[in-house]
Amino acid sequence: MKIFIGSDHRGFHLKEKIFAYLAKHNYDVEDVGGQTLDPNDDFPEFAQAAALRIISSEDKDPRAILICGGGQGMAMAANRFHGIRASVIWDAFEAKETRNDNDSNILCLPARILEDDESAWQGIVETWLSTPFANAARYRRRNAQIDEL
Repeated sequence: MKIFIGSDHRGFHLKEKIFAYLAKHNYDVEDVGGQTLDPNDDFPEFAQAAALRIISSEDKDPRAILICGGGQGMAMAANRFHGIRASVIWDAFEAKETRNDNDSNILCLPARILEDDESAWQGIVETWLSTPFANAARYRRRNAQIDEL
């Protein structure tokens, strides 16, 4: 599984922590930016970079983790792309649900809530990465309907 990770300035420090965690645990992770802390950067460019990499990836299950202040901006920007299912997640239960039911391929995290709670973001990330899509007919049908919008 290839994982792309990106953040704006508000999520930069949490992105750095998550990147280090993923690398330490031997995940194939690529930082799509920001590469430096820039208080004037804008989240849409990083959401676009991650979404385009997922869409063009040859990996069978590419995913991304995007981080901004509340997670919502990243999710809105990423969900503009066909085939992207970005979810704002704040706990491990929702991480499991969005993978199991929705086959979420982008995890959007709210730095304001999670940056100082290492056990929370680690639990969310590990749950999201390890939960398979249930592949039930109703879930596939719903995802197809989303892609037709």
